Amino acid sequence: MSASETSSAAQRLAGQVAVITGAGSGIGRAMAVLFTRQGAAVAAVDLDADRLENLAQQIEAEGGRLATVRVDVTRSEDCKTTVHRVLEDLGRLDILCNNAGIIQRASVLEVSEEDWDHHMAVNLKSVFLWSREVLPQMIAQGRGAILNTASGWGLTGGPRAVTYCASKGAVIQLTRAMAIDHGPQGVRINCICPGDTDTPMLHSEADQLGQDSAMFLDSAADRPLGRVGSPEEIADAALFLVSDEASFVTGTALVVDGGGLAGG
Repeated sequence: MSASETSSAAQRLAGQVAVITGAGSGIGRAMAVLFTRQGAAVAAVDLDADRLENLAQQIEAEGGRLATVRVDVTRSEDCKTTVHRVLEDLGRLDILCNNAGIIQRASVLEVSEEDWDHHMAVNLKSVFLWSREVLPQMIAQGRGAILNTASGWGLTGGPRAVTYCASKGAVIQLTRAMAIDHGPQGVRINCICPGDTDTPMLHSEADQLGQDSAMFLDSAADRPLGRVGSPEEIADAALFLVSDEASFVTGTALVVDGGGLAGG
């Protein structure tokens, strides 16, 4: 039974407050739904207002607690305003999931300087900005959990994905460095490294490469478990890392990829 199917009596995040970036779709959306089902009050952050509204309708229909915040995750002022609002409204902040991310399938020869800077801002700089903003509160509380979404391609290279591989590899190293710095203050910092997952971003890769979406997902399923992952499966792993069940886990990069890297 997945965590999303557990009863309310077994809520693992009861009374906690979480901020999730990139929560409008894919893995971030699955995290937001699961975390609210597990008792957390969630601030869902995304740039797409329509996706946030759709998420809010689902969670409110289930009786969960959700605030939606439409911001640009790369802007420090937007970050400060959002965190201030969460603390003002809810009084604490226990969990930060730095999940916002984008991908461009291109080689070094195909990437413009502007595209490089934009991808680094969304995938890497945002992790720095949001972590920097929430850490003082978590340190004051003496506890907190930060989870960064990296990728299997942060651990190994991938074809025509230089901005993505470089930024996700940096996220892994940033995670490890922050875990060393802030573990003594009671803050656990980990990252999750999903393999190919059936999200809008994965479908966009097929479009970028000029491939049929169904055939692209079929080729992505070439791994020991014989399929791509679901956002809900990644969210289940994320729940473990931010919950007290992972109280002795920090500085780790958890690979959740159906065995895709097992032979690498």
